[in-house]
Amino acid sequence: MKTLKEIPVGSTVKVVKLSGGGAVKRRIMDMGITKGTSIEVRKVAPLGDPIEVHVRNYELSLRKEDASMIEVE
Repeated sequence: MKTLKEIPVGSTVKVVKLSGGGAVKRRIMDMGITKGTSIEVRKVAPLGDPIEVHVRNYELSLRKEDASMIEVE
């Protein structure tokens, strides 16, 4: 299974599972990222952090560590 961190810029993927727990998982879910959500990777900073994505008509920035907890297909 791939994580959001591994997806190339310009790709659109669907969330399969959120790994981890606690405050980090809650923060990801508060952004509107839940199972079945489509995410488009818009831009990745030169060093890979942050990753800018388009989710439910919103532009969001995710930390690389958070993106590694989002499993996609």
